[in-house]
Amino acid sequence: MKTIQYRSRGQDVHYLEEILTKLGYKVYVSNFFGKDTDLAVRDFQSKHNLVVDGIVGLKTWSKLIEVKKDLTAFNDKFLSEQDAKDFAKQFGLELAMVKAVNEIESNGKGFLVCGRPRILFEGHIFWRQLDKRGVNPSQYVSERTKDVLYKKWTKIHYRGGPGEYDRLEKAAGISDLSAFHEAAYSAASWRAFQIMGFHYSSLGYSSIDQFVSTMYEHEREHLKAFGKFIEITPFKGEKLIDWIKEKNWARFTEGYNGPGYKKNKYDVKLKNAYLKYRSNE
Repeated sequence: MKTIQYRSRGQDVHYLEEILTKLGYKVYVSNFFGKDTDLAVRDFQSKHNLVVDGIVGLKTWSKLIEVKKDLTAFNDKFLSEQDAKDFAKQFGLELAMVKAVNEIESNGKGFLVCGRPRILFEGHIFWRQLDKRGVNPSQYVSERTKDVLYKKWTKIHYRGGPGEYDRLEKAAGISDLSAFHEAAYSAASWRAFQIMGFHYSSLGYSSIDQFVSTMYEHEREHLKAFGKFIEITPFKGEKLIDWIKEKNWARFTEGYNGPGYKKNKYDVKLKNAYLKYRSNE
């Protein structure tokens, strides 16, 4: 693990914050090491006879993992080399392409440290999914539900990590009507590849519950869902998978990530990752 501290960014920060939340600290799980995380780390160091400096290096990492030994319980759900090879064969892609897409688009890993798939709940999608099922969302907006049910996109209610499950379950429990359960689970993106639940039918799943239960199984299932998604999703005259095969990184990343791909340089990152894996074959 990398040595990280206040203002650090990246997947190691995300993993640290997941561990801290599992240990009972109230930190926002993201890729940024903020003040809340710094305070939690210093408290942890103080309670475990470590130097209190807010720096998460070898000693602090070791103590964190020692204190929470069950954090490796989900390690058999990780994507393997054979999974990548099987996917490449199934969808007619170069192995280097599969590895590049997995590195850039999978957002690091598909599961929380507790073994549940990573999710992000979207309250504006929940609104649309309720409306689609004949439920008037505005009738259920209140002070209690405003963080999970709203008409326009906003990120102010994101909690990250396990906190997103709290939001999901809160939304699903607003009413006993089955529409709320279906709409809530359809309104979350399911990692590793951030596939929105409402795509379940077009991807060949019989119900949202089947889709969700499959996402709980293994990262290879996340990859399969991604494969189905890019195989059926059109963008500018071709399917997303065709843009990958043509090595048109800009077209693919624009179709998959949206217009912000340029700002985040997803096309450049994807091309460089492909060249890296291609040179190692």
